[in-house]
Amino acid sequence: MSEAVQNSIEEITPSEWELMRIVWTKGQLYSRELIDLMQAKRSWSDSTIKTLLRRLVKKGLLQTEKQDRRFLYTATISETEAMNGSAEQLFDHLCAMKKGETLLNLIQHVELTQTDIQKLQAALTEKAKTAPTEVACDCLPNSAKCD
Repeated sequence: MSEAVQNSIEEITPSEWELMRIVWTKGQLYSRELIDLMQAKRSWSDSTIKTLLRRLVKKGLLQTEKQDRRFLYTATISETEAMNGSAEQLFDHLCAMKKGETLLNLIQHVELTQTDIQKLQAALTEKAKTAPTEVACDCLPNSAKCD
């Protein structure tokens, strides 16, 4: 993933995420369809949605193609790439010693399928083979522990 796209993912607002989720679900769609679907979820004006679409195009996360008098929108990045990029960006800001606790909290609060759980168990079993007994704090230089 390019640095520009990664930076754009970091800047996606909650409202823009909602629009992107519609585009990812539908694959591609015309602005009118997108506006109608968004308005079924939220009572936003046409101009608000068009502004959000312009921002997503400017960030390089959507591309648009003019067909006659209509605009067709398509995502330039997959939903998985965006979600992973966003999660990685968040975890880059956390204390290294506390990332495991945060992952545990997520696992406890997110609905998972049996398949998800099996994949997590397999990944953890593999990771356990080379895992250190303790992760060093990275909050301050030469700091051994965080409070």
